[in-house]
Parts: sequence; structure tokens; C-alpha cells
Amino acid sequence: MARFFAKHLAFLLLTLLVVSFLVFALSEFSPGAVARKELGAYATQEQVDLLTRQMGLDRPLPVRYAEYLGKAAAGDLGYSARFKLPVKDVIGKHLGNTALLAALAFACIVPLSMLLGIAAGMRESSRLDRAILLFSTVVASIPEFALGVFLASVFVVWLGWLPGTATLVAGGGWSVATQLVLPVAVIVLFDSGYVISMIRASMIEVMQRPYIRTAVLKGMPLRDVILRHAVRNAMINPITVIMLQINYLIAGVVVVETVFAYPGFGRMMLEAALFKDIALVEAGALVAVFVAVATNILGDLAYMVLDPRIRA
Repeated sequence: MARFFAKHLAFLLLTLLVVSFLVFALSEFSPGAVARKELGAYATQEQVDLLTRQMGLDRPLPVRYAEYLGKAAAGDLGYSARFKLPVKDVIGKHLGNTALLAALAFACIVPLSMLLGIAAGMRESSRLDRAILLFSTVVASIPEFALGVFLASVFVVWLGWLPGTATLVAGGGWSVATQLVLPVAVIVLFDSGYVISMIRASMIEVMQRPYIRTAVLKGMPLRDVILRHAVRNAMINPITVIMLQINYLIAGVVVVETVFAYPGFGRMMLEAALFKDIALVEAGALVAVFVAVATNILGDLAYMVLDPRIRA
């Protein structure tokens, strides 16, 4: 186990180093100048050149990258030109908002997907299986923005039950809890469709295994066959997919956050990229990569817990 963690920690650090350099280097070739963004469109070229020298942006790339690594190691991620705050404060606030949204969605996605996927896989080609398969296919096929607009049209415009935005600021007669309903619903519906299909396919495969038939022929109650033998083996492959959804929920819900004006991490990264806020983009990219690699490690650990052969 110690070797497992050492190997994955080394891989994580190497990945963060490579990504940080690539993002830092690619920012050199992006259109527009940081100084121009700071001073505005009406600043003279002399003013832009002066600020560029003052910010040290005229120095060679390796020198500035080494300085960036040193400051990042000390906890200084720079200053956000878009939000006019230290980068670590901006990321902390928006990442916390997204973590709340992700936690609520994940707590709904996992039990819902397991319940429907296992129920469908237990009885392949039955009416229940076909109904669940149709549901999962439809919700996974509808784009997030279309699903968000549809739900908003029904529950905001037509029925008036929910607010159309989720700014996390109570007002207008809407609490923060009601503001979270639509974003969570869109994410759960869109994401659970794919996970349900994965669990269903795995469950169908396990139900056809000889040890399942043997347990049934021996007279073991179907409930015990499913819970003690089928479910654990059926979840070996889908558990990796489920853990990888954390990465999507943290860094991939840009569309949902934009549609509902949610102040989350994905929307923050979009605004930073459009504004050419290099310091925020660089730090945000590191956070996204860290989450992606960390979820891969969690997926491997969960795989080992479910399958003792991997540990051996």
C-alpha cells in the first residue's frame, strides 16, 4: 500500500509540474497583453510597455516560471486581474461553492444510478429494464444547456415554483436551498444516465455468471444472491466511472453554472479565460488537474477494496 501511494504521489506531482509549465508557456502565445487588460483599451503604448516592465513580463520565460514556482510553493498564487483579489481567495470561494453543488449532486447520482442500474440488470429485456434503459438514454443524450432551459421553462416560467438563477444570495423570496434545486437536478439527470447504463451492463454480465446460477439452484433467496454476490462484483467496473464523476462535478459543470448564474469554479475559469486573467487561469488549471489525478487514485483504491485480487 505504501508503494501504491508513493507511486501515485510522484505521478501527481509530475503531472502538476508539466501542466503548470504548459499553461504558463501557452499564455505567452494568447492574443492580447496582460498590461493592456489592466490599463484598458485607451491606454497608450508607452503606458502598456512601462507596466509590462514593472510587472516583469519582459523577462525570459524560464526565469518567470521559476519565480512562479517559488511563489506558488510559498502559497502566493498571484493577484486576479478579473476579481481584484488574491488568486487563492478567489479560487477558495468559488471552489467551495462548486464543492457544495458537487456534493449534493453526487449524493443523488450514486444511489439513484445504483438503484436503477441494478434493478434493470437483474431482469434483462423486461419492461422495467426497457423503461430504465430508455430513461437513461434520453437524459444522457440531452445537452446540459438544453436540459437546463427546459426545466427552467417548466418550473420557473410556467409553474413559478423555483427561481431561474442560483446566485447563492437569498432574496426575492427565494432561499439558497430553492436556488440549488434546478442546478442539482440538471447535473443529476445528465450524469446519472451514463452511470445507470454502466451499472446495468455490468449487472447483466454478473447475473449470467455460473456462481450466480449455482446460488439460485441451491435455493438461496434472490435477495441474498443479489446483495451478497451480484452487487459487489457488478460494481467493480462502474466504481471507477463513478469516482471519475467527481472530476466532472468539480471542473466540468461550466454550462450548468453559466445557465443558472452560479458562482462556481467552472464559471470562474470561463470568466478568467475570457478576461485573460493569466494568474487565475494558471492556478485554476492546477486545481483541475489535481482533482482529476486525485479522483483516478480514489478510483484505483475503490477498485482494490471491491476486488481482493487486485490487492494480491
